[in-house]
Amino acid sequence: MSFADRISFNETGSPRRRLAGISVGLVYLVFPVAEIVTGEITGARAVWAGATLAAYVASFLATVLSPKSMTEHSSRTYPLLALTTALGVAAAAVFGGAWLSLPVYTVVLYGFTLPALGALWAIVLTLIVVIAAGVAHGNDAAGLIVLALQVVTLGVLFISIRNSRAMSIRLRLAQDEVARLAATEERLRIARDLHDLLGHSLSLIVLKSELAGRLAEQSPQLRKEIGDIETVARKALVEVREAVTGYRRRSLEEELDNARAVLRAAGVHAEVRLAGTPLPEPLDGLLGWGVREGTTNVVRHARATRCEIRMTYEDGTAILEIVDDGSGGAGPYEQGSGLRGLTERVTGAGGTVTAGPTTGGHRLSVRVPA
Repeated sequence: MSFADRISFNETGSPRRRLAGISVGLVYLVFPVAEIVTGEITGARAVWAGATLAAYVASFLATVLSPKSMTEHSSRTYPLLALTTALGVAAAAVFGGAWLSLPVYTVVLYGFTLPALGALWAIVLTLIVVIAAGVAHGNDAAGLIVLALQVVTLGVLFISIRNSRAMSIRLRLAQDEVARLAATEERLRIARDLHDLLGHSLSLIVLKSELAGRLAEQSPQLRKEIGDIETVARKALVEVREAVTGYRRRSLEEELDNARAVLRAAGVHAEVRLAGTPLPEPLDGLLGWGVREGTTNVVRHARATRCEIRMTYEDGTAILEIVDDGSGGAGPYEQGSGLRGLTERVTGAGGTVTAGPTTGGHRLSVRVPA
């Protein structure tokens, strides 16, 4: 999976923590509130000021909560950011004074939500708005200078915080990926060593036992003992091969990555959709086998241009579906292919495999209980 797919709220802070952290600065909104409470703004203007401030705070907090993660925004993020910006600019332009601080708060959102270059342009525009509104309402120069410095420093600060946080997340994910690859390489090394050291020796024992058994045909007792040696050696050889197969087994995530690469190389557009909780280890390996077999059939036989792989694990049942837009017919799923072995494995685990043509393509479905 890509980094964006794997960054979750656990890595970027829960919504509650983000809300608590970024809302601390809202304490300075006490100054616009004070203008209403003390009567500096009265009548209808006070009503409009209070409504505008409430709408701004609600929009501000909604914008804070809307991103899915540090690097992935929802469809609501940018519309909410635009609304927050409009409310802040309107309040500053209409009321001036302490209300000039609202665009300063919006700068914090720019640093968290916009790309660095876009955030810098938004900071410049906010600086112009604050100075223009301050001059129009007769704010003193010292106050405007302080506000201008706040716009620039807060904007740059939160851009840096966001970039540092995103870099830290990517670094941690890269370290996890390096560790996973190292573990995979170690498993492959052990598998190669087992095969080289034991496989050859056990095969030689089996052959020698067969030869000795033929030479000892006149001695039933000797033939029996040699037969026992051969049986034990064959059993050990089978166990070694099973162990090597287990070490060489790749996880579902690795098989999905490999499927993307293989389908891309074959000119097939691939879509992978995952839903539900992580798979238990036995199901992870079994479904990884299903992805490999299904992808192989798509590449070899389907003549498809698009393939969708859907993996869900909910309510104790894992479901893998591989759907392509191939030319139809029984070619990709005829008996004698790797699907027979997959069916045997899935059936042994208490699951079912269905495969065949559908409207406009082919579909492989694997359903296995936990």
